[in-house]
Amino acid sequence: MNSQFLPLLLLAVLAALLMLNSRRQKRAIADAQRLQKSLVNGDRVVTTSGLHATVVGSADDTMIDLEIAPGVHTRWLRAAIREKITTEDGASTPPAAPVDGSARADNS
Repeated sequence: MNSQFLPLLLLAVLAALLMLNSRRQKRAIADAQRLQKSLVNGDRVVTTSGLHATVVGSADDTMIDLEIAPGVHTRWLRAAIREKITTEDGASTPPAAPVDGSARADNS
C-alpha cells in the first residue's frame, strides 16, 4: 500500500506547486497592467530594456511617448514599461563623474 501512495502524493504536490505558480503569474501580470494604465505626463519610468525616460504623451491605450534626452521623444508600447521611478529611489539620478578627472574615455 505504501508504494501506491507515494506516486499519488507526488502528483498532488506537483499540482499544488503549479497552481501556486499560476496565481503568482496572474498577479504579476495584473500589477504590470495597472502600472501601465496609471502613467501620466511627467512620470519617470524604466523600460524593459533598462532605458530611463520621462513620460511626455500618450497616443492611445497601447502606445506612450517617452523623452529619453532633452528634446528627444520616442514612441514605445506601454507593455515595454517595467517600473515607475519614485523620487526616493536613488536610481533616478545618474552617478556623478569624479571631480579629479580620473575617469578615462578610452578603454586602455
